[in-house]
Amino acid sequence: MHTDFVSIRVITSDVARLVAFYERATGARATWATEDFAEIRTAGATLAIAGTRTVPLFAPGSARPAANHSVITEFLVDDVDRVHQNLTGFVTEFVNEPATMPWGNRSLLFRDPDGNLVNFFTPVTPAAIEKFAR
Repeated sequence: MHTDFVSIRVITSDVARLVAFYERATGARATWATEDFAEIRTAGATLAIAGTRTVPLFAPGSARPAANHSVITEFLVDDVDRVHQNLTGFVTEFVNEPATMPWGNRSLLFRDPDGNLVNFFTPVTPAAIEKFAR
């Protein structure tokens, strides 16, 4: 069986607000399917953002907005320090300033308006650079 990771979906009570946040944070424009569903597509994967009215389509009560405490959505960026400068004054909660992680990525962790963790990172060691070579 062949499997490809395609997207992660975030459920929110305010789709327009969360889409606007990710458009500004990533510089990517969203594609809207309905007022309850939009996608931010990157070369590697898609961030789908859906409203609470979509939850019953899968299973009533199966997802709740602003309740994530275990998933970090990650974006590979060219220069995490420059991104940090650009997001200062826009992002309201930085969890950490850019720091180099033991696995070789320089990482910036912050929260989106629903409290979900977001990590923007840039590979900085030779091994990490090789791993994420585009």
